Amino acid sequence: MSTRESHLYLGVDVQTRRGCPYAVLDGAGESVEAGWVSGSVREVVKSLNGLVQRLAETRGAPLAVGIDAPRTHLRSPRKWYWDGSGRRWRSRRPSDLGNGRHCEIVIAAHRLANPQWTPHRPPFPDWMQLGFALFAAIEKRASVYEVFPSASYTLLKHSSPLKIDVGLNSFAQGPKDMLDAYVAAATVREFVEGRGTAVGGGDGLGEIILPCPLPRPIEEVLRWPGEAKGVGERGARLERKILGRTTVWTRGGE
Repeated sequence: MSTRESHLYLGVDVQTRRGCPYAVLDGAGESVEAGWVSGSVREVVKSLNGLVQRLAETRGAPLAVGIDAPRTHLRSPRKWYWDGSGRRWRSRRPSDLGNGRHCEIVIAAHRLANPQWTPHRPPFPDWMQLGFALFAAIEKRASVYEVFPSASYTLLKHSSPLKIDVGLNSFAQGPKDMLDAYVAAATVREFVEGRGTAVGGGDGLGEIILPCPLPRPIEEVLRWPGEAKGVGERGARLERKILGRTTVWTRGGE
């Protein structure tokens, strides 16, 4: 397969204190480049948007991007809460804050990681505001997904070995942060190539993609109240526009 026909996978670990690490993998899992961007929200968005444009122009390959941050915030307090002991949804109580999206609830219910619940009103944490801005800017140029590296680490314990190449020269500024960026890129690669899954989205506030299927899915939490059966962990056909081209990906179950 030629370079022009292969995908590239960009992972971004969103933070504001040390700067944002990013990592790019090719379809074989080889490291293409990695680095850090810092500055104001506007400067970071401009830098990463420029990176996306440069990769498109110089590599000539469709690009899929994984961002470790919420895609968007809630517009109002969420109405439904998950009762893990009863394996059922319940209505929001007056004492409940109303924060958190469906995708975050699924991650927590499966004990993959501990989400920082996305608020439904300001003030939003600085890193979340940066994430919102990155999604809005980059999705104009590439297919963009929300990832959660901590959840990927946990889930990969139950899968066959996932191996990628990393460039260690980019780790000094923050080893764990750069590793998260690489895992973000690897998660997108596994998802786009049909080996991963997406969870949540029943509330219309975005999904989180994962590098492999849930080993013991909790069907009840995968379905948002009122949602049709079988759409909480998607295995359906998607159409994404990547750099002006429409690419159709099919994941298991269709």
